[in-house]
Amino acid sequence: MPLTLPILDHPHFAARFNSTLTRESLTTLQINIGRRCNLACNHCHVESSPSRTGEQENMSRETAERLVAWAVDQGVFKTVDFTGGSPEMNDNFRWMVEAFAGAGLHIITRCNPTLIDYAGWKGEQEDYSWIPGFFAQHRVEVIASMPCYLDVNVDAQRGNGAYDASISGLQQLNAVGYGSAENLVLNLIYNPVGPILPPAQCALEDDYKRELKERFGIVFNTLLTMTNMPIKRWRHELERDGKLESYMNLLIEAFNTDTLAALMCRHHINVGPDGRMYDCDFNQALDLELEGRQGARVWDMTADDLIGHVIATADHCYGCTAGAGSSCGGSLL
Repeated sequence: MPLTLPILDHPHFAARFNSTLTRESLTTLQINIGRRCNLACNHCHVESSPSRTGEQENMSRETAERLVAWAVDQGVFKTVDFTGGSPEMNDNFRWMVEAFAGAGLHIITRCNPTLIDYAGWKGEQEDYSWIPGFFAQHRVEVIASMPCYLDVNVDAQRGNGAYDASISGLQQLNAVGYGSAENLVLNLIYNPVGPILPPAQCALEDDYKRELKERFGIVFNTLLTMTNMPIKRWRHELERDGKLESYMNLLIEAFNTDTLAALMCRHHINVGPDGRMYDCDFNQALDLELEGRQGARVWDMTADDLIGHVIATADHCYGCTAGAGSSCGGSLL
C-alpha cells in the first residue's frame, strides 16, 4: 500500500533537507568494500548475504589501490570507516587496512562478530580466526553488531545460532585486549528488532554492560544505537506486514531539527565497491548518487569539490533525524 503522506512535500523535509543540507567538511572516508556477508539479517539496508559474491558488488584490487592512493593524496581524512557486508570477507581488506594504517589514518571497521567464529559455527572451510589479532596489531577500532543482549532477539534478527557465535566472537576480541586495553576500542551497535525508535543510548548501554559482564565476562567501551532505515530488506518487511506507513509517520513525527548539524553526511563521503560516491551508505543502497555527479568515481574529484555540495535526500533521511538522531556512529544527541 503506498504512503498516503507525500513525504517529499512535508514541510519539515522541504524546509530542512532540500534547502539547507550541504557538506560542511570532510573528515571521514567510509568505504563499503563489498556486499558479501555470512549472515542475511532482516534489517540489513544493503541486503548483504553469503550469495553476494559478484565482481560488481565487491571491491577489486585495482579499485582498492586507486582509492587508497586518492584518499592519502587528499590529505584531509582523519578516519577510514570500513563497512559492508562483512568487510573482512573481501580479499583486499587486510591490504587496505595496512596501507591506511601506514599513512597514519585512524581505522574503524564494522565487524559482525559471528564471523570470527564462522568456521566453528557454520562448519565452513573459511577461517577468520585471524581477525582479533590483526585488528589489535593495527589498532583498528571495532564496531561490532550486537542487536540485543538476549539470545531470542538476536537469533530472531540474524538466524539461529547467531547469538552464541556473537558471544564467542566478542570473547575472542576481549582476549586480545579489546574493551580494556588502551587504544583497543570495542564498541557495540544496537538496532531495534521491531518498527520502533531506539531507546536512550546511555541507559541501554548500562543494561548491555551489566548483562554481558555478568553472563559472559564480556567488556566493551561504548554502545551505539542506530535506527533501522526504511529501505531495502527492512522496507520490504514493513510493507509485507502493513507497517510501512505507521513507521514512516513515527519517524516524521519524531523529526528533530537539533540533529541536522551532526548528520554524518555533512562531514564524510561514502564510496561503493566500484568507486562511485554517495552521501551515505543508505544512499548507496538506493543507488542515490551525488547530486550532479552520477557515474563519477571518487578519483575523478578532489575533496574541495565535495565540500559545500548539496546532499541528496529522500524519505529515509527521516531515520537519521528522528528523536536523538541516528548515524553509523550511534545517537547524534
